Amino acid sequence: MKQDSLPLHLDVKTFAHSTGAMSGHDLLSKYERIMEDTRGLGGERSLNWTIRGELRVGPDGDEQAWLHLAVQALVPLICQRCLGPADMEVVVDRAFRFVDSEALAEVQDEEAEEDVLALSREFNLRELIEDELLMALPLVPRHETCPVAVKLAVTDPDFEAALAEKTNPFAVLAKLRDTKS
Repeated sequence: MKQDSLPLHLDVKTFAHSTGAMSGHDLLSKYERIMEDTRGLGGERSLNWTIRGELRVGPDGDEQAWLHLAVQALVPLICQRCLGPADMEVVVDRAFRFVDSEALAEVQDEEAEEDVLALSREFNLRELIEDELLMALPLVPRHETCPVAVKLAVTDPDFEAALAEKTNPFAVLAKLRDTKS
């Protein structure tokens, strides 16, 4: 099913039982923490998302609800090399297994290769997408090749002048030695 906006809440267990699938797009401006990282840039841009639910039989023979999430967005960040805007493509492709309680999720998440979350009838998909996007952002965003020449050397005329005026501290000792002779 195609949607223009992400449903705010999802009953994951029901969605998994129906082997549901949804896809659509959402504006970056709806994600407050992403907008903080972009310094307010790119709010009009959209991100594309797809979710798919399924039931899998676990090692104990019980059915487990799973949610597969795929997100793609072009996020405007600041290049750490040239300090100009840099569009970073961010892609998330993750699967999550759901268990009955938060305590159980915490214990199993430590041991499992997949991410384990607690079931909820009001699961917030927008928070999950935002969390995953934030974790997928590059730690040091930068262009492959900066569009402007990067200045790699800095000179400060005042610093250079002060350095030239500075006297050698050993010059005083040299004068003392010369007067003793």
